[in-house]
Amino acid sequence: MTLDGGAAPRGATGGRAAGAGQAPTRRIAPAPRLTAPTQDGTSLRSTTLSNGLVVISEHMAGVRSVALGAWIRAASIHEPPAVMGVSHLLEHMVFKGTARRSAREIALALETLGGSLDAYTAREHTAYQARVLDTHLREAADVLADLVYRPSLRHADLQLERKVVLEEISTVEDTPDDLVFELHNEALWGTHPYGYSILGTRETVSRLGVADLRALHERAYHPAQTVVAAAGNVEHDQLLEVLEETGWSALQRGPDRRLESPPPVPSPPVVRHVEREGAQTHVVFGSAAVPHGDRRRYPLALVSTVLGGGMSSRLFQRVREELGLAYAIYTFQSFHADTGSHGVYVGTAPETAADAVDAIRDELARVAADGLSPEEIESGKNQLKGQVTLSLESVTSRMYRAAAVELYGEPFRPLDVVLAEIDQVDEDVVLAVCREFFPPERQTMLTLGPAAH
Repeated sequence: MTLDGGAAPRGATGGRAAGAGQAPTRRIAPAPRLTAPTQDGTSLRSTTLSNGLVVISEHMAGVRSVALGAWIRAASIHEPPAVMGVSHLLEHMVFKGTARRSAREIALALETLGGSLDAYTAREHTAYQARVLDTHLREAADVLADLVYRPSLRHADLQLERKVVLEEISTVEDTPDDLVFELHNEALWGTHPYGYSILGTRETVSRLGVADLRALHERAYHPAQTVVAAAGNVEHDQLLEVLEETGWSALQRGPDRRLESPPPVPSPPVVRHVEREGAQTHVVFGSAAVPHGDRRRYPLALVSTVLGGGMSSRLFQRVREELGLAYAIYTFQSFHADTGSHGVYVGTAPETAADAVDAIRDELARVAADGLSPEEIESGKNQLKGQVTLSLESVTSRMYRAAAVELYGEPFRPLDVVLAEIDQVDEDVVLAVCREFFPPERQTMLTLGPAAH
């Protein structure tokens, strides 16, 4: 669920595990920026330290764990084509060792405490995060500081990790229901960085050197470019003390200027087939949509839910239950800072691909022409509210939501406010969204599979 930052962005890639330790301290008085009590029994507080580090947290009663993460404002949309994949490769390389820990020590540090350490690279940021018992917050903060700010970035490690990333690229190439999204993304955004592969290509990854990794790290991995977010059994003042004890406050500020990317401009809609042997044809319809801060994301997500968000959805009922053309069919959406996207995926036998495409086009045309019925809107609201509410029972989801407040520059909206905004979506707004974003002729369609006969 990406409506209010409750999950990692769709398409984000990465994943490992590890974390503990100690660090020097130097007192820098933090500058409190906001404290926002919520309407659902929690509180969100944010502080900007004098070195530019933004620290934001949400206390959750009744849990004994903490999720802690650091978001760096550098990722695939900031990459020139020649170094495509450098952000993701750097995310891998920090786990190969730091000034104070070997790769094995990183892997053991939090895992031996029953916690976990992970990372991912998305379109707009790179994130490093830990999940630990509340008593191990200090260890988690220390490991994250070590990873983010003190990686060794050695030539010998790069030779090994490059092979790992090339295997990751091979995994995507061998997984057609992943590859079709990569190909569709490229068709939708063309030469804009939104169309790049977060993993990079075999050619770019093979060319990347330690100098490229160090250049990115020196340019972007600074407190002024970092958001630290936490959620769970943690008090904000306690978190600030832990960050000071583990060296976050003593870090040099670095440049305030954020990395830039060109304005997102989608390519004109196209229909494209990529031939590949296999038992299925994989199809993605999709188009550009609204950014994270656009309030139309609620009605857009509602329409998407009714169209293909579950077993009761129109597409599931028609394409799978009535016509028997597919096992998997669903809608999706992603919301970024300056744009977004939405669409439909289906996997079907090559001989029935044309029938599945026709059925999807027909349902999109119906939605674009007529919108949704009052009963469908009410059902969609209930589904959406349930999804949002259930997702926010996780400390990790709450951490993502806290980080999103700063990453997207939006005011914090408590759960009750979000649910009320979903309730306020009316038929006129839904119809306008349907007519703008769901006409079949507006969609870029990418098919991956055997040649049509």
